[in-house]
Amino acid sequence: MVRLGKFERYLIEEFFDDYRAGAMTQRTFTRRVAFITGSMAAASAAMLLVGCTPEEVPRSTDPMPTPSAPTAGTGAASTGPVLGAKSPLSVPEGAAGLTTATVRFAAGGTDISGYLARPDSGAAGPAVLICHENRGLTPHIQDVARRFAKAGYAALALDLLSREGGTASLDSDAVSGALTSAGTARHVADFAAAFDYLQAQDFVDSGRIAMNGYCFGGGITWQAATELPGLKATAAFYGPGPDLNKVPAIKAAVFGVYAELDKRITGAMPALRDALDATTVTHQLTVYPGVDHAFHNDTGERYDQTQATAAWNDMLSWFGQHV
Repeated sequence: MVRLGKFERYLIEEFFDDYRAGAMTQRTFTRRVAFITGSMAAASAAMLLVGCTPEEVPRSTDPMPTPSAPTAGTGAASTGPVLGAKSPLSVPEGAAGLTTATVRFAAGGTDISGYLARPDSGAAGPAVLICHENRGLTPHIQDVARRFAKAGYAALALDLLSREGGTASLDSDAVSGALTSAGTARHVADFAAAFDYLQAQDFVDSGRIAMNGYCFGGGITWQAATELPGLKATAAFYGPGPDLNKVPAIKAAVFGVYAELDKRITGAMPALRDALDATTVTHQLTVYPGVDHAFHNDTGERYDQTQATAAWNDMLSWFGQHV
């Protein structure tokens, strides 16, 4: 019997949905599951667990996939417009009025890195931590940081695979496995270190720090909300919610973004809403109509400009009230 943690199951189910929808090949699906589970035998069992037929799974004796070199153009470096970006909110690297840089700071006995975008005025203002999707730190997430900077925030998007050499150094199919292997506790601890880093910067109002994340990153954002009491507000886009028994520990004002067609994640939202309603936590959970998982990512096929723009503006309004 294969044992899957919350994030392992979440990612494998997400990849299975993409595979069944024709958005991912069987080879890619198999490779990603194998990197998450660590063996072909475990991958076969996990694929059966989420609904694959026996004909769709690899033989348990098949060799593990070998990581390949990253494909050109898939790393985190971003110059000029983001390739494939469709959103009118997109902000290119080098936009007037913004300062961007890769920064490094101490976390867990080593140094990790992140992409920092901020207004170049130098005045102290609010800040936001950003947690990337299961793809790691990509040009799209860097674009999101610049969008926040344009809105007046110092935005820090971590590369949660800094210790593994950084997202850009990895086989794209191995990224999700590296993230789950690292574990939720390490990721939240890295955001705690990033929080301390921002608090120490003279361009940050140290009492006004928020957090935002997408998909996998939405789940990490919910988890961080239960563990980082200094956060003023969070906005989690369609990520797995926290353990319900941890909800009373939340100090931040939490905003949840859900997609109407994303039954896997949105279906679990009512229980989270009930748990939040039973506390004094300031919260708002919004379901956006007619859209599916990852509708905010304007480099993906599920992007919906109307609802993505609405969710972005709703998040900024939430942060404006509570950060």
